[in-house]
Amino acid sequence: MSSDFVIVLTAVFVSTASALLGSFLVLRRMALMADAISHAVLPGIVLAFWVSGGERATAPALLGAAAAGLLTVTLVEWLTRTGRIKNDAAIGLVFPALFSLGVLAVSLYFRNVHLDLDAVLYGEIAYAPFNTLEAFGLNLGPESLWIMGGLTLVNLLFVLLFYKELKLSTFDAGLAAALGFLPAVLHYALMSLVSLTAVGAFQSVGAILIVAFLIIPPATAYLLTQRLPVMIALAVGVGAVSSVLGYVLAILLDASIAGMMATVAGLLFGLAWLFSPVGGVFTARNRRERQRREFAARLLLAHLAHHDRPVPAREVLEEFGWSPAFLAQAQQWAQREGLLAGDPNGLRLTARGAALAGERP
Repeated sequence: MSSDFVIVLTAVFVSTASALLGSFLVLRRMALMADAISHAVLPGIVLAFWVSGGERATAPALLGAAAAGLLTVTLVEWLTRTGRIKNDAAIGLVFPALFSLGVLAVSLYFRNVHLDLDAVLYGEIAYAPFNTLEAFGLNLGPESLWIMGGLTLVNLLFVLLFYKELKLSTFDAGLAAALGFLPAVLHYALMSLVSLTAVGAFQSVGAILIVAFLIIPPATAYLLTQRLPVMIALAVGVGAVSSVLGYVLAILLDASIAGMMATVAGLLFGLAWLFSPVGGVFTARNRRERQRREFAARLLLAHLAHHDRPVPAREVLEEFGWSPAFLAQAQQWAQREGLLAGDPNGLRLTARGAALAGERP
């Protein structure tokens, strides 16, 4: 496999694994928790590094990250349940504290070992093809592909097997508990997988890009659809497009690969935010303008229905205090719908317009 293919495939695996879980985080309004977990797993990695005798081992790191992620979630929920602080403040207290502990542990006790904080934060996906996995004397290829491919498969199986339970507990946790679906267990299982995915991606893409992939593609998909299966599929697609297009642009512009991937994801979100047919800014504005024109046209119809003669436009302007331009918009809409007839003496209802206004012509 070429280096380019390995880099892109690794990024696609990371974005896919993240989108599968991130969709539920966004729907549960837990986007900030993804950021918290992705940083707070550092103490777990450091602890695993210490337990393994300073050796670079994937399995202990994954287990340590999962434990740190669960600790983060537990502490945040405990602080929230006290009623003294809100959830966002609890997250802001817990994850900087845990991340700082990890940084201090690295700087004080692991100065001479291979545990790079820059790699943890920013990652370097360009090195993914060169970090290979060896087993039984065989070179099995890039380690990042095995790790992220495996995590993608695990996340996919989790979503497929527990889709009904995840969907119900996301939208109505009380009903899920009443039906015996154990929403708390699903919640901690989801957080554990988020932790595993975060630490699995650290070596390749770093904490910043994993946060971007956990949140931006699902948030983009959320703006494009109101159906959960479609949202998950769109989130995976947005992540894949961000990975491929980000890599191409990074090569062309000689820029950071991970940074460009996150930038492309952000640009795609911006496009969805502006132009989404479901909740885009321009779509919402056009909808409001259309409703405003329709309301004005119906008000105009009701006014004309009380007159048995064509009403001059000047009289309508004086009655409602509209501008000539706004009256023209309402008139155009009504004429397009066949509710107003052209008359040189003023505005006059058609038979359809009179019927709609509740009057006979």
